Amino acid sequence: MKLDGIFVPVVTPFTEENKVNFDALGKLLDWQLEAGVAGIVACGTTGEYYAFSDEERTQVLTFIAEHVGDRALLIAGVNDTHTQGSVRKAEQAKALGYQALMLAPPIYCLPQQREIVTHYQTVSLEVGLPIIMYNFPARSGVEIEVDTVIELSRDPNIVGIKESSGDFTRALSLINANLDNFSVVCGSDDQGADYLFWGVRSWIGGAANYLPEAHVQMLECARIGDYNALRAIMTKLLPVIQNQESADYNQKAKLALIHRGQDVGAIRAPLLPISDEDQKAFLQLLDAALQ
Repeated sequence: MKLDGIFVPVVTPFTEENKVNFDALGKLLDWQLEAGVAGIVACGTTGEYYAFSDEERTQVLTFIAEHVGDRALLIAGVNDTHTQGSVRKAEQAKALGYQALMLAPPIYCLPQQREIVTHYQTVSLEVGLPIIMYNFPARSGVEIEVDTVIELSRDPNIVGIKESSGDFTRALSLINANLDNFSVVCGSDDQGADYLFWGVRSWIGGAANYLPEAHVQMLECARIGDYNALRAIMTKLLPVIQNQESADYNQKAKLALIHRGQDVGAIRAPLLPISDEDQKAFLQLLDAALQ
């Protein structure tokens, strides 16, 4: 599988009663697909998968698969605290028609590199779907080291890595390794232009939830080699993206979508709404980015 395009880890809208709002989710998916995104990531961190019940997870995965259909690549986040938990989630996604998985190392338990290798190889062997590794040590607590990435890239089911460490020197090491049948995916929104300049053509970005058109435009600029236009777009987006990444990432993703007319509702506990002052500062930057 060649990874190419903008992939959105879609937020999960909630009603005032804190239930999943499937009507709003359908409208959001349609809006993002109309903007030209190439894939939808269900049950990612921006989608608040960590706050789902098992029943809600099944319902959300099912709805997204049925609503999107063949209009975009369907990717399921299958993170868990242990390997068999990820295997079960991956098997469920496969049965529902998902075409790929996004998987971080098991969270909280702090596995060693050889244990990370075994984790991914087990999911690959038992499920048999393409896997995008997810390197985000600030959330998982461990880094997938470059040598480990190279080793795992030899598994035919492991097709790429979403690189969210924020360390662009590390990203360059992976990009310049020129691994066969393996893609480095931008996972640091504030470095999107840098990745695209270096030849990356896939981006899983939480900010693409509310700025899908701009993300698609940036990728198109890179494809045709118009790096001046690419830089101009990124210059406009960077302040709002940096503000989102500084704190309260999921809250701001939803706030931005509401500001753009999408009825996604509030964030779910344990996260809380941000202050009026922080909302105002963020939305001012968003409005500037949309001009």
